[in-house]
Order: sequence, then structure tokens, then C-alpha cells
Amino acid sequence: MHMDDDNIKKIVENVLRELISDGTISAVQSDRAVAPIIQPAPSNVPATESTVLQYPASSIDRPAVEINIDLPDPTIDELRYKPRVNNPKDPAALRELIASTPARIGVGRAGPRYKTASQLLFQGDHAVTQDAIYRDIDQKLLDKCNLFTVQTNITGGKEEYLLRPDLGRQLNDEAKRTIAEKCIQNPKIQLVVGDGLSTAAIEANLGSILPVIKQGIQAAGLSFGTPFYVEYCRVGVMNDIGEAIKPDVLILLIGERPGLGRAESMSAYIGYKPKQGNNDADRDVVCNIFEHGGTNPLEAGAFIVQLAQKMLKYEASGVKLKLATK
Repeated sequence: MHMDDDNIKKIVENVLRELISDGTISAVQSDRAVAPIIQPAPSNVPATESTVLQYPASSIDRPAVEINIDLPDPTIDELRYKPRVNNPKDPAALRELIASTPARIGVGRAGPRYKTASQLLFQGDHAVTQDAIYRDIDQKLLDKCNLFTVQTNITGGKEEYLLRPDLGRQLNDEAKRTIAEKCIQNPKIQLVVGDGLSTAAIEANLGSILPVIKQGIQAAGLSFGTPFYVEYCRVGVMNDIGEAIKPDVLILLIGERPGLGRAESMSAYIGYKPKQGNNDADRDVVCNIFEHGGTNPLEAGAFIVQLAQKMLKYEASGVKLKLATK
């Protein structure tokens, strides 16, 4: 059914008055009040699409109201950890429970649904996750750490990277040539950085952990290879790198899959003489590397150096290292 301009205006006016009466929005006398204008669509557009709603600022016959939405940032600690259960039996205990875990507890409900505040926080945290996955790393960080960049067999950007993990485990031909030209061959320790599923994790931790690993390796009197950065990186690319450089121990720092609102967590995968055919059973991992709640990157760096030395001693990693040290 086609509605004329007057009917649509009346509906808008009634809705706005209801929102004002229940306090959802504030009414302000203003020339910038919101009202729709109906414009006919071009003649070649089907009848079902014959009108287009627009909201210009020019003065027309309309209700004198202005919609003003001004919400606080739901991700700040004061709101993130605010108890939202109505009439809790023990408010103090509820606050302690909420403070003890990053899990979403004590959020209350509106009927069977989340409260608005909880939903907004969820959407804000999800946006952090999306940004961590799709954003490219800051080139200034790579320059500061003196890392050159190579790429895996991903050619279709982030979308292909998410859909084809197998291609993220393979260096492309240009990467193999670049590594052969720029990297020291057969080092005791080779360090590589990969974006993984969170560039935010690399940006948050690399500046702290890289110097610790470097200094620890040098203090142990071990040769340290030429570090570099792998774009569109999956853990399995360690096999290709191992074949190209032949290190005794390979350390891969990579961004972990982000959780809601938690994008800075990084892992270090470590393998002894990685080669084609190796899998997760042939590697060790130090995970949840991040400040304020995870493994501090300074402590993680020192532990990684110790683990690498143990691999050199027993000439093994992963399950084989566990069996060798029983």
C-alpha cells in the first residue's frame, strides 16, 4: 500500500512524541529538527521503490524536535565491570566475582535478552576483535625493529587469509628468494614475527619481548639469525622457513585469535629444526603473552630463551622434548 506524505509525517510525529514522553529522547525547539521529505524515484524504478526518505536541514513543516543520542563509552572499566543484576542479594560479593574474571557475569537481563548496556559493550568489544583481524601492522614498528617483510601464498588479502589457512602456511616464491638473500644461513636461533589473527598483539608486545630474546640469545653465546616479518602468517609456515634457513631452533612470534575485547594476546611457537611434514606435536608454545593479565612479555622472553636452550641440549621439541626430559 502506498502512503502519501501526510500519512508518513503523522507517523513520524507520533513516534517522536512517544519517545519524548517516555524520556527516550529530549525535545528541543530548533530549526534543525528531524522530519522526512518524500522524493519520487526515477520513472524506471519499480513502484515498490517509488519513494526515498531524506532528512535535510532546511526549514519545512515538521515537528520541532531533535534526536540527541549521547552515550558514554561502554568499554571503560567503570562501566565494563559495573554490576547490572537488579537487587542482588550480596552486592559486595557480586562486585568481587565480576572483578575476579574477564567472563561476562553479573550483567543482568531485560526479559530474556541482554540489557542495553551489555549489548553495547558486546558490540564495542566485537569491533575491537574485527579491527585486530583486518588491520595491517604499523610499518613504523617494523622499521624500528629492523624487520623486512615477506608474504605467504595469500594473494586475495584478509578475506582469503581467513578462508584458506593452508595458503598461510606456505611462503610464496618471492619470499623464499628474499629470505635466501637477506638471512644468515644455519643460525642456532632464528626469530620470525607473523601477523597471525591479531596485528594488535604484535604491536602491543613486540617492542618489549624482542630485545629480551635477542639479549638472552647473545648472552648464551648462540648465533642469532636475521629476524623478519611474515604477512598473512599461519603457524605452519615454520616448516617452509626451516627448509629455507636451516636454523637449529626457530621461534615464531604470532598474534593469537582475539577474543571479545581482548586483541593483544600473542603466542611464541618454538620448534627444533622445523621441516616439511612437522605438525603441532613437533612444536612447543608459550601463549597468552600480554601485559596486565597474561604472561608478561619480559618474563615470556626469558622463558623462551631457556626453552630454546633446552631444545638445543636435547635436540628435540614438542612431544619428543617432553619424552627426552622425563
